[in-house]
Amino acid sequence: MRLHVVNHPLVSHKLTVLRNQDTDSPTFRRLTDELVTLLAYEATREVRVEPMDITTPVGPTTGVHLAQPKPMVVPILRAGLGMLDGMMRLLPTAEVGFLGMVRNEQTLAASTYAERLPEDLSGRQCYVLDPMLATGGTLAAAIQFLTMRGADDITAICLLAAPEGVDNLEAALGDHAVPVTVVTAAMDEKLNDKGYIVPGLGDAGDRLYGVAH
Repeated sequence: MRLHVVNHPLVSHKLTVLRNQDTDSPTFRRLTDELVTLLAYEATREVRVEPMDITTPVGPTTGVHLAQPKPMVVPILRAGLGMLDGMMRLLPTAEVGFLGMVRNEQTLAASTYAERLPEDLSGRQCYVLDPMLATGGTLAAAIQFLTMRGADDITAICLLAAPEGVDNLEAALGDHAVPVTVVTAAMDEKLNDKGYIVPGLGDAGDRLYGVAH
């Protein structure tokens, strides 16, 4: 597993505003959208392309276009939806699948409650959107789910990560044959006893969409 913490002043600036408890939901959604586009730029450095012959107004040349099969973007519901527009701005021709996962607040284990994905992901590069890499359970379960469907290259984009989550994810994947990359805006200090990232930014889903009971 590879970990890439994006070091860029605009990333740090937007993340600081996201962390602020006084930032309202509309601003939080807009900045999440902008931040994800910056992270997506780094996350797609190895997106697969194929040569393409074109003619410019001056003459012929060879460029590239996205290879087939198209990349698959997979937001983890519900908070991952707040990252989708920012990702699709950079990869507008990608296809989108959805994965609904819930974390048991007592055991911290993740389980799947909904999915809308192709049965066969063979040869697909998948980009998983999950705001917080906290305990790592949800992301590990999502990666294993996609791998079982045949995905052969997986990149996770997270706003924040905790050291415990990274360690747990590496342990859960073990000798996982499929290459996995995690791209994040920051590595935070730790998890608290409730499994939240510290200093973090709170519950990303609640801050994006409000508290749902």
